[in-house]
Amino acid sequence: MKKLKIGFIGCGGIAFDKHLPGMATQTDKIDMYAFCDIIAERAEEARQKYGCTDAKMYTDYHELLEDPEIYAVHVLTPNVKHCEISCAAMEAGKHVICEKPMAATAADAKKMLDTSKRTGKLLTIGYQYRHFDANRAMKDYVSTGALGDIYYAETTAIRRRGIPTWGVFTNKAEQGGGPLIDIATHSLDLTLWMMNNYEVESVTGVSFAKIGKYAAPDEMGNDFGAWDPAKYEVEDSAFGFVRMKNGALINLRCSWALNMIAPGGSVLLCGTKGGLDNSDGVRANHVVANRQVDSKIATRAPRFMPSNLIDRNPMVMPNVAEAEIWVNALLGKGGLFVTAEQAYTVTRILDAIYQSSATGKTVYFD
Repeated sequence: MKKLKIGFIGCGGIAFDKHLPGMATQTDKIDMYAFCDIIAERAEEARQKYGCTDAKMYTDYHELLEDPEIYAVHVLTPNVKHCEISCAAMEAGKHVICEKPMAATAADAKKMLDTSKRTGKLLTIGYQYRHFDANRAMKDYVSTGALGDIYYAETTAIRRRGIPTWGVFTNKAEQGGGPLIDIATHSLDLTLWMMNNYEVESVTGVSFAKIGKYAAPDEMGNDFGAWDPAKYEVEDSAFGFVRMKNGALINLRCSWALNMIAPGGSVLLCGTKGGLDNSDGVRANHVVANRQVDSKIATRAPRFMPSNLIDRNPMVMPNVAEAEIWVNALLGKGGLFVTAEQAYTVTRILDAIYQSSATGKTVYFD
């Protein structure tokens, strides 16, 4: 079987930590053939470390897309470039996996979705948190019907002091936003996926820029070192209420910096028969013999994506699971695990929280 040739546009941290080592486990079926970055040294490093024998290096993604041998591309750039590059790739006849979030705005995400439908090219988004074993366990438990009708959910991505001090995270023009678009996008995706509910009625939200722009050097206490307040252009926390068409409510909380003893990242689901959360392992709560019962659901130890762990047990790595599903979909041996329609709903909600915060009004989807 002739191997599929894959291109990578963007060779920064997310490429080296997730996509490149993940796809390196699939080289019996694909060739890691083309590497592009505006910084030539990064593209060349990726080519040298991961490229097949005849791998190519580019600094202009347009040139990469002109190569008819490339079957699919990974778009691993700052958020605001996702739409432009993904659409150009699909127009050039390439299938696309784009790193999360789908786009910086709902309008851009819709353009990507429409382009995929019109060109017939596959489009998926890199929400690898779905592959964490604890999250798969929650999804499987919900699928049994044990919760009944899920009518309330909380999705949390709270860092007490975790402002990223590398890349373009605090640059609004490149990133599109702060923790809402960066980390809450994962927790919101998980919540909608677990609920299997993408029918949104309205969104009300508030965002704050209280710490990132104003903290003095001796007040930062940041996990990733000091940041530059003069270059901090995004929110440092955001909160939203998402009303679904069936009456369910999702309460979203996120921050990079918030004076709160951090709950970290979690999903809480409340149904008519029982509840489920992952605040301290995966815990189900229900009633048995007229008594309140809390049950721990066994999961494998969490595996994360850094490449230095990949040799430990690669088939439980979220990035490897994502890569395998993606390659099989390219080969026509399975469907996409994250659909463009699902990711579009996530981006619409995030965009609506920003819009609601700016206007002070509720955003209605229809």
